[in-house]
Amino acid sequence: MTFGQSAILTYHSLDDSGSVISVPPDRFRGQMEFLASSSVPVVPLDEALIRPNCVAITFDDGFRNFLDYAAPVLDRLRLPATVFVVSGYCGATNNWPSQPAGVLDLPLMDWRDLASLPPRISIGAHTDTHPHLTALTEAECERELRDCQNQIEQHMGRRIRCLAYPYGSRSASVMAATGRYFDLAVGTSLRFLSSRSCALDLPRIDAYYLRGRFSLERLFQPLGALYVGFRSLLRNARRGNST
Repeated sequence: MTFGQSAILTYHSLDDSGSVISVPPDRFRGQMEFLASSSVPVVPLDEALIRPNCVAITFDDGFRNFLDYAAPVLDRLRLPATVFVVSGYCGATNNWPSQPAGVLDLPLMDWRDLASLPPRISIGAHTDTHPHLTALTEAECERELRDCQNQIEQHMGRRIRCLAYPYGSRSASVMAATGRYFDLAVGTSLRFLSSRSCALDLPRIDAYYLRGRFSLERLFQPLGALYVGFRSLLRNARRGNST
């Protein structure tokens, strides 16, 4: 990494469908091989704020294709990653009520699958039913966080310290509730990490933006900051126009 910024990468499904949640498995493998051969330290998520010029790898939702395409590559290259699990849909599909139209309906890992993952793969919470947390009452939000954490801890036999906000949906009250259960939380703000990043609202860079002409390799060059900033402006403008 040449310009002194750290990043958390976000993946969802590894498949060749071309959907907004998908990265081709071959592209993912190439990206991981680049990281493994580069000077960029790939660290567990909980080290991303304290290790300069590093990368952390995250996967949202816990799709079953992680077993086929991500786990073997990460294990072979000895790279850590975090998988965020929707506890109420473990072993089912991603057909939660808040799912936008047009998103692929894909199978999710079950508890046995999760227990079989390599030691360098950490598990995080992605709520119980994947709602927009800001649309819930305070009690409903607490229940989503608490039930998810409890279910994963009971099945996995380990403490769950990290949360991913579904859709990046958070507010001051949601973050306050999150802080009562978790040490770290990641969202969908499209930015590099900085010294000002909040531990309960860490920005991430979605791999969706790195599957075309602008590659992961270019992300760690000076142009990367300009590209991420430009993409962030475009995405925020589209969201503003849709409200």
